[in-house]
Amino acid sequence: MQVPVDNELVRRYRARFGAAILDALEDRKQPYLIVDAAQLNEIARYTRDEEKFDLLEDYTAVDWPRREKRFDLIAILYSFPHNARLRLKVPIAANERPASLVEIWPVANWLEREIFDMFGIAFAGHPDLKRILLPDGWEGHPLRKDYDILKQDAAWVRENLGIDTGQ
Repeated sequence: MQVPVDNELVRRYRARFGAAILDALEDRKQPYLIVDAAQLNEIARYTRDEEKFDLLEDYTAVDWPRREKRFDLIAILYSFPHNARLRLKVPIAANERPASLVEIWPVANWLEREIFDMFGIAFAGHPDLKRILLPDGWEGHPLRKDYDILKQDAAWVRENLGIDTGQ
């Protein structure tokens, strides 16, 4: 169950970033901030340097095809000094290119490549944005809700393996 949260951490973010903090919620006793993609890089750097969330545990996306901002990027962060987690959720439209987090958390390199491969989200400023899980010739992005995996799988298997189906 999501509940609004207003604690010292959230107040510091709101004081620093104002309207770029779209919402602050708690889910399963863990806080998350919904942030404006236009200020993602600045918020991420502040989160690492000032709030001491030094580990990017995971970075992923969720597809909501019926929404205007189709995707949510979700960064799961951990602070060793505070033994605490924080999530940053970033709503983006299908054609938006959010800022890469690689300069802030180098591990974002492969995580952003996975997001690109599976969802088709391109990150502005990424040093080597290319597929990481699927072959170079793969068409589409399998974790989009409108992706037809059987059609793609059959075409790729036929072309690359010379057989009728991989199923």
